[in-house]
Amino acid sequence: MTMGLESLKKSGSSRPLFALLSRSLSQIRSLSQLPCFGIAFDIDGVLLRGRTPIDGSPRALKRLYDHSGTPRIPYIFLTNGGGIRESKRALELRALFGVNILPSQVLQGHSPFKQLVSRFENKFILAVGKGEPAAVMSAYGYKNVLSIDDYAACFDNIDPLAPHKRWTVDKISDESSNLQRDYVCSQRIEAAFIVSDSVDWSRDIQVLCDILRTGGLPGREMDFGSQPPLYFAHDDLAYQCSL
Repeated sequence: MTMGLESLKKSGSSRPLFALLSRSLSQIRSLSQLPCFGIAFDIDGVLLRGRTPIDGSPRALKRLYDHSGTPRIPYIFLTNGGGIRESKRALELRALFGVNILPSQVLQGHSPFKQLVSRFENKFILAVGKGEPAAVMSAYGYKNVLSIDDYAACFDNIDPLAPHKRWTVDKISDESSNLQRDYVCSQRIEAAFIVSDSVDWSRDIQVLCDILRTGGLPGREMDFGSQPPLYFAHDDLAYQCSL
């Protein structure tokens, strides 16, 4: 399992990832006298197929707990999936497997983005992907983040293929929202984060290219000298379906 953490490793930031893993396991280990080893589970294709537990997986997880529900063996979920907050994912897994799962036990493809908060905490950043990418980044501590859906809605004709798409997205139309539109269009994007798989890659690639080519200000003249960084949470191009 590669996870999109490779991008952080290549940039010399792999140590924070291991620190993140260690903290997740140590929080579980502190609950009781536990072994000196832990287990990292992938989710899709290992414990779940789609949203259905694979035969035996709930029973296997329950064996990691004693009769009182206290973990006997520390474990985490390590997946390059995402798009939702770790706290929400923990609740979903708890309901599916019938065991108590803490948010700190869930490490998703975008979890390492927590390590970049000190650099971009107050910067205007863009979150791309399905689910709730902006909420994910806000939960990590980013204070000025906008989803690509909301960002693209502030620009007229930024998506050249929009007339050919059968689906629609919400548009900003009222006067108060026009004020938001003016503000967003005037702010430089300091970094873009691919939090999860995009739903509309044609639009998102166009918007990201515009951001990168103009130094973070689509609609302005090209400025390759101040190109904002682009971070990917994962790099999967093949996926296991639920069938």
